[in-house]
Amino acid sequence: MDIISADRLLTTTRSVRKRLDLDRAVEPGLVEDCIRVALQAPTGSNRQGWHVVVVTDEAKRKAIADYYRKGFEIYAGMQEDLFPPFPAGDLRARQMPRVVDSASYLAANMHRAPVFVIFCIEGRVEEAGTLAQASTYGSILPAAWSFMLAARARGLGSAWTTIHLFFEKEISELLAIPSDVTQSVLLPVAYFTGDDFKPAARLPLEQVSSWESWGASR
Repeated sequence: MDIISADRLLTTTRSVRKRLDLDRAVEPGLVEDCIRVALQAPTGSNRQGWHVVVVTDEAKRKAIADYYRKGFEIYAGMQEDLFPPFPAGDLRARQMPRVVDSASYLAANMHRAPVFVIFCIEGRVEEAGTLAQASTYGSILPAAWSFMLAARARGLGSAWTTIHLFFEKEISELLAIPSDVTQSVLLPVAYFTGDDFKPAARLPLEQVSSWESWGASR
């Protein structure tokens, strides 16, 4: 295996928002190729309870985008309650204005993305314990990430979004998703503009990894 190419793919697959080419159609076969790759992801107990809903219909995309925009407004109002502010000088604090600007752009332009891909999993685990929740989401989210990697390798950009889940019931009704199926991530998909992506600035390894016990270094 070409480790350099593999590492480059893994470290430069971004949530693409402002660089989505919103005016270029995406071939259905290309999306299906990415889904085939995604279906090789791990799945708990080999259940393979996943289902992928691809939405290209303009009216349905607009309806979903309208729900997303409403959810984004709700989410923006919850930020202070959900997440404490980063310490002064923290890398993430410096990045946040750009992240917020990018996220706002996506919310305003979501309807223009030519393809929505929604990853779903059989079952409902709202009232279940940690084990059931981890197993269920662990059986679908790796597939969604594999899709993003496959899309990136084929010149497609995508953005990891979950804000649509504020209106999961309404979107399920719109797309005839059964009530016993859980939506997880929604990926707006389009070709990306520009030549390439770079690795993002992240917190240092030493700050986020421990060996043998929490907080212990190697």
